[in-house]
Amino acid sequence: MDPTAQLHELARVFEGLGLEMRLERLGGDGGGLCRVRGKAIVFVDLDADLETRIERCLEALTRIPEAETAYLSPVLRERLEQRRR
Repeated sequence: MDPTAQLHELARVFEGLGLEMRLERLGGDGGGLCRVRGKAIVFVDLDADLETRIERCLEALTRIPEAETAYLSPVLRERLEQRRR
């Protein structure tokens, strides 16, 4: 699965979990999960390379317990599990 498809799949997962995903220019660090007024938001840094964006999204998923039950393609599920180890 190519990286662009992985990022699109992660966006669908976040949406399915009821999380907002914002694409912003943040200087290249990749973004991450934060809470704004009690609402969980995943910021994706448009200045970061594609692989960094994916890694930050996977990192955010490790902090969301409901992600355990969300469907992820085998490629992304494996990457998520590697991050948890």
